[in-house]
Amino acid sequence: SKLAPHLLGAIAVAAYSYMSLVPLIQPPIMKLCTTKEQRMIKMTNLRPVTHFEKVAFPIVVAIVVSLLLPPVAALMGCLCLGNLFEVSGVTHRLSDTAQNSLCNIVTIFLATGTGLTMTGDKFLRLQTIEIIVLGLIAFAAGTAGGVLFGQIMRIASGNKVNPLIGSAGVSAVPMAARVSQVVGLKDNPSNYLL
Repeated sequence: SKLAPHLLGAIAVAAYSYMSLVPLIQPPIMKLCTTKEQRMIKMTNLRPVTHFEKVAFPIVVAIVVSLLLPPVAALMGCLCLGNLFEVSGVTHRLSDTAQNSLCNIVTIFLATGTGLTMTGDKFLRLQTIEIIVLGLIAFAAGTAGGVLFGQIMRIASGNKVNPLIGSAGVSAVPMAARVSQVVGLKDNPSNYLL
């Protein structure tokens, strides 16, 4: 196995720290990579998505990812299954359970399991600080890269795409998307990016 179970605690603490600090980390980077005029770009609504497209999307994504990237098939399969629960319209109880009680139970088990690996001799090391710093750099680079890709989309679309939506795709979804929306609203209160 290529996993490092002795680093699980430090990595989990770093990851959850970044997710909770998204509203502090992302806005300065987003403002640094855009001008006020770019943040004020108002995006138009897209066409309505049909029910068939909503149901077909997670199925197609699960199949394509399973064929192209088998190691991540389980993760993407779970993501697509949750999406299918939500959009199918026939599994209201399963969708509600997955969004609420099951999510809370899994979070408790994950936190407990991770906490058990965080003994002092394994956690209180210089390597833990290195992991946190590298994670912060990666998170900042992901945000900047997303905004810069948003800039490319803005140029390609003729100023129809607000570059702030690029940072909405950072791994701390949906918090990153909310932060993109909030930053966009500060410069243009009538703007709805997502």
